[in-house]
Amino acid sequence: MMRLSMSPAASALLRALLARAGVSRDRILLSEWRSEDWQSLTFIGERHECELRISGSDAADVAARLIEGLSENEFAIPGHVVADILVIGKPAVQVDGAVCLRIEALTIADGSAQ
Repeated sequence: MMRLSMSPAASALLRALLARAGVSRDRILLSEWRSEDWQSLTFIGERHECELRISGSDAADVAARLIEGLSENEFAIPGHVVADILVIGKPAVQVDGAVCLRIEALTIADGSAQ
């Protein structure tokens, strides 16, 4: 099994998203994850993009639960703050009933003021 190398912020964000869905983790496939370093004059962090594929007969309900109020949610990510998070486009329903979501987020290192 090949393991992807993810930063602590990316790993914690993924765990928080999976927990938010409220279903067994084997129902959600991480089909893509990209992170890149980000910085402004006063903050450092990372930009993240991911694609999740939710399976099962209630996939649309699970996707709705995951994305409802996502941008207002407070995430508990040690050492980081989720400064921005949003769903890109609309959830895509696949032929088999699975739902794919694209999510973008910006995490900032807590206390990273320069």
